[in-house]
Amino acid sequence: RTLLQTPELRLVLFAFDAGQELTSHASRRRALIQVLSGTCDFLFNETWHHLQAGSLLHLPPGHPHAVRASAGPFTMLLTLGQEAGTNALSS
Repeated sequence: RTLLQTPELRLVLFAFDAGQELTSHASRRRALIQVLSGTCDFLFNETWHHLQAGSLLHLPPGHPHAVRASAGPFTMLLTLGQEAGTNALSS
């Protein structure tokens, strides 16, 4: 669910059930992932990382990544920032 969307910033709340995943993809925008509850596995730089509530992960633009709820439900907050000189509507 999108919580805030401006030309410079977008905040999206994700809730995953056990077994749900987002397959590998990349964004043109800089991203910050904050795990709010539960745990997840996050693919970044071709390595899976186990994240838990309170974890923060910075994703530079253009880096492939994926996320999966492997040990039960979890929630995360995605913050997308606007890169200088890019179209604000790109994602």
